[in-house]
Parts: sequence; structure tokens; C-alpha cells
Amino acid sequence: MTAADEQIERRWNQFHTWGAYGLLAIGSFLSAVTGDLMMGPAEWYAAGALVIAALVLQLWHGPRRGRRVPSRRGVVYYVLRWAIAFVLTWINPFFAFYAVTGYFDADEVIPGVRRQRLGLFATSIVVAGSQSGGLPFRSWAQVAVFGGLLVANNALLMAVAHLTFQEEQRSRERAATIEALRQALDENASLHSQLLVQAREAGVADERRRLAAEIHDTIAQGLTGIIAQLQVVANAPDLDLARTHLARASDLARHSLGEARRSVHNLAPVALENAGLAEALKKTVAEWGERTGVRAEFTVTGTAEQLHDEVSATLLRIVQEALSNAARHAQAGRVGVTLSYLGDEVILDIRDDGRGFDPATVPERTRTGGFGLDGMRARAERIAGSLTVESEPGQGTALSARVPLVRHDR
Repeated sequence: MTAADEQIERRWNQFHTWGAYGLLAIGSFLSAVTGDLMMGPAEWYAAGALVIAALVLQLWHGPRRGRRVPSRRGVVYYVLRWAIAFVLTWINPFFAFYAVTGYFDADEVIPGVRRQRLGLFATSIVVAGSQSGGLPFRSWAQVAVFGGLLVANNALLMAVAHLTFQEEQRSRERAATIEALRQALDENASLHSQLLVQAREAGVADERRRLAAEIHDTIAQGLTGIIAQLQVVANAPDLDLARTHLARASDLARHSLGEARRSVHNLAPVALENAGLAEALKKTVAEWGERTGVRAEFTVTGTAEQLHDEVSATLLRIVQEALSNAARHAQAGRVGVTLSYLGDEVILDIRDDGRGFDPATVPERTRTGGFGLDGMRARAERIAGSLTVESEPGQGTALSARVPLVRHDR
């Protein structure tokens, strides 16, 4: 219940509690003023006794504290009040003010709709009798006036009852709507909590996948390169060649350590720290070709632009993974990498002349395997891009990653 509803309920309590006293006081005052013209000594005493009885009855009924529940006690109160009001109005018509109270609380003290209507009709008899000039009737004309007033009062009661019923029905409908909204809000709150939990779990899973991919692209590939260099050292025919490969292994170790630290903190790759994507790719391709002995070329087409860090990092990681796969599986003699700026998108093509494979028969990733094509495709899709693969056994492999051209934040 709102504060406004509580205030309205409080005012209704005050009206039902003190209204009867106020109307009895008005009727008593007007009757006292006109008593010399309409009342004899016996009627004065009778009216005084009945007013006292009415006060005692009101005290017995007690104050209203919220809407009453109809009961037998309420019926007794209503009947006694009507009887007192009827006799008082018979003595002096102005006591009908007290009889009017029967219009206000019939639905709260009398159980059953029919009984309530009967109570209202009885009250209208007293009120119409007062309006027609008082009881008893002194002429047939007064009887006719009484009949007309009785019909008018009951017609007015029916109209008010109909309007009240419609208002109560609307109130019930509003209450039902409010309850439905409350339930919907509770369900939304519960759903919101579930979504928060799911979002947190999804965030944790996504972060795990990101770290796994980053570790694969940095530490795993770095260690693979270091192992390859150390194997060359083990079979090196002279000291100078061994030192050259040891230096490469040392550089790879330092580079991998830096990449690992940056991956944990979700920072841009080392290669992009002080260079744009084109320069970083050119250096990556050149170092890979020097390390593997495979002829590697890098080409840029279109007008180079400064891309968003996430886009640059994604394309760099795709190239690193593709070159790693080419070194381990393709047995290629030549690799070409092309970066194309095409207005609203960037296309990265990696081609090799290796032994190729059937994309439809690529095995699922194992615990010991890399992230491969699935990892590269997931990286591209993460930034609303796509990855396509074209390859046949003995015909080489061509990868093409297409991503939106999102410029660097200023």
C-alpha cells in the first residue's frame, strides 16, 4: 500500500468513526432549534433519551480501524441504529441527518448483498419521510410526495451502487495488474541474477580461452622455436654456427617471456608495441623465414591505416599461428602473406606451396595439439570477422581472414 492509499484509508476511518457523532449532533441541534414548534414535553424527554442511547450505541460499536468484516454484531448495530433514527425522525424530521449514516456502512456491517440492499431501502424510508415533511403523514398529498421521494432516493442509491461496483471492479483489476507486474519484476530480478551468473561464467570461460590461445601463440610457439634452434646446435659442425643458433634461441626465450607477461595482462603483443600492424607483420614474416629457411614474402595493398589494437592483435596472432602450422606441417618452400586495406574491411591472406590437406578431414584438437584452424577462426569471429580455408592435398594452402576495418581510438 502506498503512502497516498494509507492517507485515504486513514481519512475513511476518521469519517466512519466520527461521522455518526457529527450527524447526530447536527440533527440534535436543528431539532432543538425547532423543537418549540414541533415537539411537546414528552417528545423532548423521549428525544433526549434516544440521543443518549444513540451515543451509547456508537461507543459500543467502537472506532473503525480499517475496513470492517460484515458480521451478526454489525447487523445488530445497524438495526438498533435504524430503529433509533426512525423514532427520532418521527419525533422531529431533522433527526434524519443521523439516519443518513445507514447509507455509508451497510456494506461493512451487513453480510450479503440482498440484506445490504434491504438495509439501504429501510434507511431511504426514514430519509424520504423526513424530506416529505416528517412522520406520520398528514395528507394523501404528503403520501404521494413520500412515494416519489422514496423512488428518487432508491434510484439514486442504485446509480451510486452501480458506479461504486464499477470502481471496485476497476480497483480489483488494477490490483491484479499491479500484482502481475510485481511478479514480473520478481521474475525479472531472478532472471537478472541468473544472467549475471551466466555472464560471469561466460566471462571466466572466455578469459580461459583467451589465455589458452595466448599461451599457445606465445609460450608454446616460442618453446617450439627454441627446441628447433637447440636441435641445430646439437648437430652444428662448428662453434660459430652453434653460437648463432644459441643466440636465436636466447632471443626467442626473451621474446616469449615478454609475450607471456603481456598475455596475462591482456596487453598488445610486443611486436605491436612500437609499430603498426603492417610493420609488425613484415618483421614477423621476415624473422620466421630466417628462422625456418623458408622463402617468405610480405605485401601490403591499399592505403595502410592505424587499426584498433584488438584488430591488429587478432590479425598478428592469426599470422603467427598460420606460420607455425606451415613450419610444422606444410613442408612448404615458399610462403606469402598479403595485408589488404579495402575501405571498410581488412583482408589477410596467407598462402603456401606445401603439401596441403583436405579441410573436411581435419582432426579435432587434442590435448597435445594446437589451436589450429579453430583457434584462428574463433579469433576472427570474436571481432565480427570470418576465416576461410582453401586447400587440397599436394596443392598448398590458402587462408583468408576478413575483419571490419576499425580505426585506432584517438
